[in-house]
Amino acid sequence: MQPAPTKILVLSGHSATHEAAVKALRQGAEVVEAQAIDQAINLLRSDEFAAIFADAGDFLPLERALVSQQASLILNTIGEGVCIVDGQGRTSWMNKRLQGWPTRLHEEINLDCVEALRFFNSTMTGDENAQPLVPRSKRYALSLENQLYWEMMVSPIVGPGGRVAQVVGVVWDNTAQRRLQQKIDAIDRAGSELVRLESEAMSKLSVTQRLKLLEDKIVHNVRELMHYDHFGIRILDRRTNKLEVVISSGISQESLSVELYASKDGNGISGYVAATGRSYICSDVMRDSRYISGLDHARSSLTVPLYLHDKVIGVFNIESDKLAAFTEDDRQFAEIFGRNVAVALNILDLLVIERVSTRNRVTEDVCSEVAGPLNDISSDATSILDDYIGHDDLRGRLQQIMDNVSMIRKCLNQAAQGPKAILGADDLEDVGNDPILNGARILVADDEPNIRDTITDVLRKYRAEVTTVASGGEAIALVELHQYDLIVSDIRMPDKTGYDIFAAVRKRHDAVPVILMTGFGYDPNHSIVRASQEGLQAVLFKPFKVGQLLAEIRKALQQPAETK
Repeated sequence: MQPAPTKILVLSGHSATHEAAVKALRQGAEVVEAQAIDQAINLLRSDEFAAIFADAGDFLPLERALVSQQASLILNTIGEGVCIVDGQGRTSWMNKRLQGWPTRLHEEINLDCVEALRFFNSTMTGDENAQPLVPRSKRYALSLENQLYWEMMVSPIVGPGGRVAQVVGVVWDNTAQRRLQQKIDAIDRAGSELVRLESEAMSKLSVTQRLKLLEDKIVHNVRELMHYDHFGIRILDRRTNKLEVVISSGISQESLSVELYASKDGNGISGYVAATGRSYICSDVMRDSRYISGLDHARSSLTVPLYLHDKVIGVFNIESDKLAAFTEDDRQFAEIFGRNVAVALNILDLLVIERVSTRNRVTEDVCSEVAGPLNDISSDATSILDDYIGHDDLRGRLQQIMDNVSMIRKCLNQAAQGPKAILGADDLEDVGNDPILNGARILVADDEPNIRDTITDVLRKYRAEVTTVASGGEAIALVELHQYDLIVSDIRMPDKTGYDIFAAVRKRHDAVPVILMTGFGYDPNHSIVRASQEGLQAVLFKPFKVGQLLAEIRKALQQPAETK
């Protein structure tokens, strides 16, 4: 194969010498002739030449034209807009990129360029003999009404005498970055508001109200701000390493019931994220071996860790029915929001713990402070009682005072026992037949013997059929075998959580009501939130009054037949 001949560009001249030279060049090379400089420039742009042959007088114009053409090509190819503006706001030149942007933007650019030019001149020395001090460039932010954003860097063109007659503006579209930052800021504000409300407003609410408010706010922000309808939040139980579902929306119950643990292998994407602390974008669930079904017909997912300080306390999983629905920006948004969710959940736990310690402390303080005055009242009443023998009416009043003192002491002693007591149970008389409770089959699960025995004694006075167990496993086993009208269970037992029992009841007998009990609102696995989403009947916070227990049980047993 013969090599391609050398290609030479000839800018044609009219002298005999020129013609002779061209003839000689043709002997060993391919000669391409151009009749004018513009034609030569076009040929150089579209083809490659080993050499250029031209009259000496044509070289300088050709070189300048080539440099100018190359500069224009570069300026029209770059992604930024470039313009030259004078002191009257007239644009003497702009590249194609800037020409394609709105006319309203051109007006804003010209105004800012004029302002920059005046500023530059105001900083010059005005001394023609002095070395000109070139001012630094100025930066401007530009925006239009339809949420479009640009930024511009304006630099001076210093002329003779150190004056600035023109400026160069370099403009770039910043809309995507600004919108991204706006969304990040909005998510951060929403998260901060979530945390602020947790610490301020929620301290005035009951535990159930706190949990419900937290759930509602998280669901609302995820839907309205982040536009996700299918998601779940799992909290890591460090005792078991299990990821417990606490909040979910649009995820199938079958998927939520799958047990997942913080492990790199065999526990889906959520387990992997919890174990590694790294976010995970699954662009195609059919091609990812780690994916475990969450949303029916899901095509992609995003899972981020919930970090509290340096520890992973759970995961935030989002599902989509579209392929590759999540980007790196989405991952960043979810991580930011997830940090605030983690803080909010932690503050909620701290409020519960505070409630426990505060109530215990208050009970001890009250018992200590009231003991002396109660003894004085009892002693004085006894002394006066002996002085008024024969005054039956007055002695009756004094005896009533002494009885009240005894009742106060008894209530304080019961309260001091904390969650191991039910207030007022000892004073309940055998009431006999009750149309609501009579014959009701009730299962009571609590690892505290005093609670089991007290509830049993109370309910049997109303002729209810009560079965008691000391563990969650026993409760679940009985639910599998027998039909009950009501389940009353403690939230925290050695082997199972209140939600485990609630879920087992729902799976076996969907309409059977469940009442959960907890000491001072203690709920480390967020059983109340999870069960409330699925129809939990009620929550009782120990120590509760026997009247509260009976009221909630009657309410549960009186549900319309169609809802049971």
